[in-house]
Amino acid sequence: MMKKLLITLCFIVFYTCDRNDDRVNCNFLLNVGVNATVNLNLPQFNQLQFPVNAVRLEGFGNEGIILVRANSSTLLAWDGADPSHVPSACSALEINGINAVCGCEDGNEYSLVTGTAIGENTQPCTLKPYRVENIGNNTYIISN
Repeated sequence: MMKKLLITLCFIVFYTCDRNDDRVNCNFLLNVGVNATVNLNLPQFNQLQFPVNAVRLEGFGNEGIILVRANSSTLLAWDGADPSHVPSACSALEINGINAVCGCEDGNEYSLVTGTAIGENTQPCTLKPYRVENIGNNTYIISN
């Protein structure tokens, strides 16, 4: 009886452990506390009043925060650093329309609507999201 239990336990451990964990390289971003207030009536955020626009908010997160108006009612917030790279001079994402592109050699590209990698160099990592709360009068709190 004990032998069967031991064999079953070894079988479970062997088949539930994943030796090829692609997500290991998704741990490059720091868990930085974020608490920012954004008023879309201000000129620097005015573009966010219209769908399919993105703006960078510097000074928060790992490499700033990218705010995106996905549609008329949804505002999204992503960390502005490539989650597939160790923080460096090239790992800050640049806004390219409704996508974000890494400045490193591999040129990782991410959708600012879904947060997932797109293009030829798709990565298992997704953009790091932040919580967006509408507090009224076109004002939002971005936090984690």
